[in-house]
Amino acid sequence: MSQHTNKVIEALQKAPGFEGVQAKDCTVTRLGGLTNMVHRVDGPHGSVIVRIPGEGTEDYIDRAVEITNANAAFRAGVSPEVLWADPASGVMISRTIEDITTMTAANFASIEGAPERAGKALAHLHNSGETFDFRFELFAMIDDYLGILSTKDAMLPDGYHDVVNAAGPVKEALAANSAPLAPCHCDPLSENFLDDGEKMWIVDWEYSGMNDPLWDVGDLAVEAELDADAEAELIKGYFGRTPTAEEMGRIVIYKAMCDLLWTLWGLIQHADGNPAEDFWAYSTGRFARCKKLMESSDFETHVAAVRG
Repeated sequence: MSQHTNKVIEALQKAPGFEGVQAKDCTVTRLGGLTNMVHRVDGPHGSVIVRIPGEGTEDYIDRAVEITNANAAFRAGVSPEVLWADPASGVMISRTIEDITTMTAANFASIEGAPERAGKALAHLHNSGETFDFRFELFAMIDDYLGILSTKDAMLPDGYHDVVNAAGPVKEALAANSAPLAPCHCDPLSENFLDDGEKMWIVDWEYSGMNDPLWDVGDLAVEAELDADAEAELIKGYFGRTPTAEEMGRIVIYKAMCDLLWTLWGLIQHADGNPAEDFWAYSTGRFARCKKLMESSDFETHVAAVRG
């Protein structure tokens, strides 16, 4: 029995109704996750997902907020039911959704209708009427992440602060014409979308909060590496119509700003020694993409459209 399996079963045994679960009666399958240990456990109790937080995530994740928002996302009909969660340890047990495909950039490119289903799922969440705890504030989070990095042995890509300064007009435009807030995922990695062919489910509410809903649309377009046609399909699924110049401007702005923010997140993972992937390459790649978009010929036009 592996150490990981024992840890997963021990976590599951703490959940009401699962106290008697034994490792010998279960099949434990490791799933994805950049910072957490995520496993599917099949046994006499059925099938559940056991999420154990990664070390160091308590520096920037509020588990009580995550639990509240995950339950709200379930009520909204876009996420599986949380069976039990512990805000102290961050362990979360949720119901397994059967017969799904975990999305990747390649799957978004190859599975027919996937971008449109993702757009519809985001719109369903944003229009659900649910209220999330926490206010996702982009520029405050950038400052917070820079503060975390200042306490670690960490480097920044050359020119990072110059690009943050260049984002000043973006911050001013968003402040001048703020959007109504909605419950947002805020971290729409491809792998946080689960496709059953008819409906797209969304999981992992660690960074969720009330936000400009078009953050989710712009960020997913980046995370899923959508080409122009697939991005148009995502936007069509989301709006059900052609977006206005202001709406499109917000999407483009957030495509750049999500790279600016997640560059810092990646640098924190790099400083923490997270072995899940090469986070220095992840961070510098995202930073280069952000800089390229902000320096493109029509970026200022999109900012002006948002400013109104």
